[in-house]
Amino acid sequence: MNVSPPRNRIAGWMFVLVSPLAFAQTAATDVPLQIPGSYGQLARLVDIGHGRTLNLRCTGGGARTVMLEAGSHADSTTWFRLQPLLASFTRVCAYDRAGYGFSPAGPLPRNLQADVADLHALIGRARISKPLVLVGHSLGGNIVRRYAEKYPADVAGLVLIDPPAQDVAAFSPGWAKAEAEMNSGRFAFIRQCEAAAEKGELPSQRADLKDCIAQSIPFAGARVQAALNAYKAKPAFWRTLLSELQDNVGVFTQPVPPIEQHGSMPLLVLTASDTYADAPADIRPALEQAREKTQSQITASSTRGERWHVDRSTHDIQLDQPAEVAKAVAKVLQESGHAAQAD
Repeated sequence: MNVSPPRNRIAGWMFVLVSPLAFAQTAATDVPLQIPGSYGQLARLVDIGHGRTLNLRCTGGGARTVMLEAGSHADSTTWFRLQPLLASFTRVCAYDRAGYGFSPAGPLPRNLQADVADLHALIGRARISKPLVLVGHSLGGNIVRRYAEKYPADVAGLVLIDPPAQDVAAFSPGWAKAEAEMNSGRFAFIRQCEAAAEKGELPSQRADLKDCIAQSIPFAGARVQAALNAYKAKPAFWRTLLSELQDNVGVFTQPVPPIEQHGSMPLLVLTASDTYADAPADIRPALEQAREKTQSQITASSTRGERWHVDRSTHDIQLDQPAEVAKAVAKVLQESGHAAQAD
């Protein structure tokens, strides 16, 4: 059994004492309705080695740190409602993965291995205290799970926001085939946008290019929208996006690996009520079954795995019900504090 240093023992004991206050503090914290203007500029560029940097946003304070990992082709703006809630009772950091937001592009391919390596370098170079609680939304859940497998000593607990269904073909071969065909169209569109970006043609009103960059971004004011549009007008964004989505095909067409185990690490899976609300009625049950199997397997990968169902929420629980995510994080922090005290 690992023996925690005295400082970690004290930190864990202190957190157990103060954690019940987290819920009251969260309730008293205003949730932004619009992405704050501060997201329209970089926060802190961290040198992660090999001439590369990543943009890191940290707020709050406390003995433990929570690291937020965004979903596919998302940047740190996805956390604008959740981060202030967490900052009311702990230190919390979000970052832009390579090629997104204010983080320069990284070497291709942009796959799980590359994302885990970047996250590890970021945590080390930014001197973020460990062990941390990792929070992953959608694809971000796959990244933090892989990280926890590779660097278990770095991780105190996991909160996974609506992990996507894997191995859908086992439940609906027809839907999986249609999805593969749609991917061909998506990839062709991304290559078209990349070519336009290479020529400096984005954003554009041309019929074949106007959908490359949204004319109006939800929750974004003029300053933030201008910043988001600026990085999406660069070829590097489209190369990053294509590589990530191509890797997603391999990740999500496979079932959860049976060898994935997280020991007794606190692990909480949040399941959204309305993830498939817009799916065709005849295919929705199969998608629900695939997600049920996926999330059940993930939950069972830890002896302290648990699931919460979140009502009135789409797949983006961190935007629809941020207080529920904050409660989940507070619970995992408390459980990991108990574990530190026990060690």
